[in-house]
Amino acid sequence: MTSILPFASLPLLYSFRRCPYAMRARLGLLFAEVPVILREIVLKNKPAPMLAISPKGTVPVLQLSEGRVIEESREIMEWALAQQDPQGLLESETLPQAQALIDKNDNEFKHWLDRYKYADRHVEMTQTEYRQQGEVFLQVLEELLSQNAYLLGDKPSLADIGIMPFVRQFAHVDRKVFYALPYPNLQQWLQHWLEHTVFLQAMTKFTPWQEGDDLVVFP
Repeated sequence: MTSILPFASLPLLYSFRRCPYAMRARLGLLFAEVPVILREIVLKNKPAPMLAISPKGTVPVLQLSEGRVIEESREIMEWALAQQDPQGLLESETLPQAQALIDKNDNEFKHWLDRYKYADRHVEMTQTEYRQQGEVFLQVLEELLSQNAYLLGDKPSLADIGIMPFVRQFAHVDRKVFYALPYPNLQQWLQHWLEHTVFLQAMTKFTPWQEGDDLVVFP
């Protein structure tokens, strides 16, 4: 906990620990070394101040000190790394490919991931069929990782932190099945990230915020 005065001008982040979109926003902030005031929320009881600045009610939501609100996790990552990027995640030579991979993740893979995870709600196909549809993207990642330790080279890029939380969610639907699939490079890459100090910091548990609580500065 901290005094309000030194941190009054920090951006304000509404987050939910287990949401993959919120995870990648937090990863972006951590790699950028940009501190924010964090408000952990409960999705079933969204706080009124968050809904007042972002009526769509999804996380993450970042409100900048001048009042501008950023409601998309990709934009939060890119905003944070535009402030400072000490590890070069936004390098110009890899950025177009990173953005294309994140597009595919968000617009195609996430569709199949949701159906694989909640197959009982989507009875048009079996869970195995949904998993196989999601594996089309995993195969793309496996091929990239057969050439480098990270998706686009020998160091992390925007693609790695933008996609990893969703691969993690896919793997956790059935870990035994995931680690039996023929994607050794992807499995090694995911395990590396799960043990990465930055990811562990991103997954720090915080008590859900309530009006009147002291400020929590993240990281």
